[in-house]
Amino acid sequence: MPVSVTVDFAPFADIAATGPRNGGEAGASALIVFAGENLSFGPQTGQLVAPAASAIERAARAAKFKGKSGSALDILAPQGLGWDRLVVLGVAAKAEEGKVPEAPDYVAIGGAAAGRLNGAARVAIMTDMPAAPADPTAVAADMALGAVLRAYKFDLYRTKKKDDSEKEAAAVALTLAVADPTAARAAHVARQALADGVIIARNLVNEPPNVLYPEEFANRAKNLEKLGVSVEILDKKTMTDLGMGALLGVGQGSIRESRVVIMRWNGAPAPDQPVAFVGKGVCFDSGGISIKPGAGMEDMKGDMAGAACVVGLMHALAARKARVNAIGAIGLVENMPDGAAQRPGDIVKSMSGQTIEIINTDAEGRLVLADVLWYVQDKYKPRFMVDLATLTGAILVALGQEYAGLFSNSDELAERLATAGRDTGEKVWRMPLGPAYDKMIDSKFADMKNTGGRHGGSITAAQFLQRYVEKTPWAHLDIAGTGMGPPASDTNQSWGSGWGVRLLDRLVKDYYEG
Repeated sequence: MPVSVTVDFAPFADIAATGPRNGGEAGASALIVFAGENLSFGPQTGQLVAPAASAIERAARAAKFKGKSGSALDILAPQGLGWDRLVVLGVAAKAEEGKVPEAPDYVAIGGAAAGRLNGAARVAIMTDMPAAPADPTAVAADMALGAVLRAYKFDLYRTKKKDDSEKEAAAVALTLAVADPTAARAAHVARQALADGVIIARNLVNEPPNVLYPEEFANRAKNLEKLGVSVEILDKKTMTDLGMGALLGVGQGSIRESRVVIMRWNGAPAPDQPVAFVGKGVCFDSGGISIKPGAGMEDMKGDMAGAACVVGLMHALAARKARVNAIGAIGLVENMPDGAAQRPGDIVKSMSGQTIEIINTDAEGRLVLADVLWYVQDKYKPRFMVDLATLTGAILVALGQEYAGLFSNSDELAERLATAGRDTGEKVWRMPLGPAYDKMIDSKFADMKNTGGRHGGSITAAQFLQRYVEKTPWAHLDIAGTGMGPPASDTNQSWGSGWGVRLLDRLVKDYYEG
């Protein structure tokens, strides 16, 4: 489970006056500061580390530390400071000719700082920068967010730790030195809500499939009621009555019954049209009759990362009391290959009335989403819908794990998502849609088939989904490369990344609140 990190904010003067708390008796202490080019410090940091200036300069020369962004200088027991460790992190951006330097990512900087704790029980971070930021309070709160996200670990099922350092890192008291602690604490409230949402999503993705099956997933989503979210769970009988034949066909081979969960957060006046988020929740994907190869199949417990993101997002919106009406809808199934499972060649009828020829039972996520998208657009008439799904391996071939694939029928929504992606680091890349791709999923025997062949696989999957959104502004995010097993980063070292919670929270915050 997550490492316990308690975050607080204190005036710069307190850190300078008191130094490490408890004299280092209850665990190692560390002071983290930031340096630009030529060991330039912020004014408060410069005063604090002045007694160790010569030691810092010698260490920098020995390590050839120039303050470059991403570099670090680690000094043990620096004379004159009283801390067990002094960590100097470089934040000088690399200047590229003809390009405007990118704004610092303070969430990532906070994560990088937390990555240097190395068993320290008490840590102070001096948040003043060599170049003064426009909003120091926001900078400090963003750093705290990054530190909390970086500290996350999922070790619920490990009965033994690798070494003593893991036990020592179980609890960290983190103090961020700021000019205005009261303002920083207020700013941190919304960031903590967001961090909690990301951690909820990570926990869901990391859980084993024998623990997190559709009914249990739905029960966990029900916990959002404590925050004022209305949660409705549709069982098999209800979905049958609604005509959700596409979704139910996926789950009919499993002993675990399928579920749909509808979460509603009403943070704006009742007449305000809601925004809607839809998540694919295949709690385990064996491929069904079109069974997957055995190698790597254990990763298919994460085929519900889209649904996990939606639950985490709804938590974040409710916990920070977002001024928006929002719908979160997730389709929860298991795709298993028993005697009752659907077969290639079967034809199912979706809730929309459209029929689907099953070509490959491993193209199941789009079947789940089809019924949930139709239900949401038909019942709630949202301003827009964004769906998230670990939908296709083809998007990994196209984009790797740096970007999620973005498909949309709305230029405005697509651009807003792209901007939110750049701002949060959860980046998206827009992919094409068009009539030629749409023809590839026409069927000889039904209204459509569930695959369009090998070529353009992520695009034909999106074209399939577009047939279920009517005229609602809609975006589809294929997160097969980002939702599970992404490369480690400053803010995430977990297999389950919680990708999308920060992106969509920023989308709502910047464009749809108030």
